Amino acid sequence: MLDWALLLVSGGVCIALILNLWRLILGPDLPDRILALDTMYINSIALIILYGIHMGSPLYFEAALLIALLGFVSTAALSKYLLRGDIIE
Repeated sequence: MLDWALLLVSGGVCIALILNLWRLILGPDLPDRILALDTMYINSIALIILYGIHMGSPLYFEAALLIALLGFVSTAALSKYLLRGDIIE
């Protein structure tokens, strides 16, 4: 039963990733593209955690945490660059 649920949820997350990629490519302006990239990080974290649950290995949870940290820092840096034009003051 858990395998079917993991398969169904993984399919939904993959569809969300494809839709985020579509928004990233065809976004009307730069803030929409940054938001789509941030959402892609979140969906990729969810996919890695689902795969870790399926495999039963805690190593994937650490990889998801690392991607979450990098995703947060890159989104903050891109937003700061968009607002001010430079990252380092």
